Amino acid sequence: MREYVGGMPSAEMVSGLRAALSDELDQLLSQLSDLGGVEYDENFADSAQVAAEQGENRALVHQLQEARAEVEGALRKFDDGRYGVCERCGRPISDARLEAMPATRWCIEHAAGG
Repeated sequence: MREYVGGMPSAEMVSGLRAALSDELDQLLSQLSDLGGVEYDENFADSAQVAAEQGENRALVHQLQEARAEVEGALRKFDDGRYGVCERCGRPISDARLEAMPATRWCIEHAAGG
């Protein structure tokens, strides 16, 4: 069990998780930038394939944008002292859950909407 100061994880854990989230944000921004530069040959003989690729690209961009928003939200919580606290019940989120999912907003009990 970790020690809590005002509901916050230890300073060492905070430092590691913050660095991991910052790295993840950099990777997400890079991927989004790369996908923004994807070009499609509109004159390609198989327009269905082009449409499918565009749809897949839009879906991937949407997923990356959602992940970016979650990571940015988690990083903001470090600054206002709410990182590691469940948004639903206000109790600390376990170390194991934070290590597995650093951007999580909920404890395991409330992860499935419970």
